[in-house]
Amino acid sequence: MALHLLDDNGEPFEAVNYLEHPPTPGELKGLTDYLGIKPEELVRKKEPLFEREFAGKTFTDAEWLELMSANPVLIERPIVIKDGKAVIGRPPEKILTLLS
Repeated sequence: MALHLLDDNGEPFEAVNYLEHPPTPGELKGLTDYLGIKPEELVRKKEPLFEREFAGKTFTDAEWLELMSANPVLIERPIVIKDGKAVIGRPPEKILTLLS
């Protein structure tokens, strides 16, 4: 849905398959900075892996970044970045805030 929204608005974009090319902890830190959130807020809490392995546990910001890098399925998505700002495209209409 996010790709269609970007395409329909004539926005050039580069799609990154995070499962094939997991971001490094440093790249994830940059994303959380763009998003203005703590690393834990980037975690998909309804993901079965999270529920099985990480629910109820406490981690530092650096540990969350390492966990997401090692287990990219935990990363909330899609993330759209434009001009030094970013949004998590859930719902997809949030992407429109970057396009105006």
